[in-house]
Amino acid sequence: ETFTHLDAEGIPDRTVFHCFTGGSDEAREGLARGALLSFSGIITFRTADDLRAAVAICPLERVMIETDSPFLAPVPHRGKANEPAHVALVGAAVAESMGRPVDEVAEATTANARMFYGLEGYGPT
Repeated sequence: ETFTHLDAEGIPDRTVFHCFTGGSDEAREGLARGALLSFSGIITFRTADDLRAAVAICPLERVMIETDSPFLAPVPHRGKANEPAHVALVGAAVAESMGRPVDEVAEATTANARMFYGLEGYGPT
């Protein structure tokens, strides 16, 4: 339904699927429309195989990571309040699923977020 609605209404120039929870098929559909996919602590959950498969097919320049604080704390903090400091655990799980080094994913997801939110030139590079 989401993609039917986006196709009918038009997808915004900058679109991100916040807290993406789809599988590979939904990832392909979002990516085909130019969207970025943002992954949360759910990717660390034991049962999130479909989500890990989705991030594995996502180009590095189309991935973001998030904590969705105070919800969806990653393993080993699951069931507790989430906090921004846990984003590194999300990034590590994304990197593992993509088969890429953590530093490469951290650099790319930071650059993607800066670009998406118009923050180029702010903060450390």
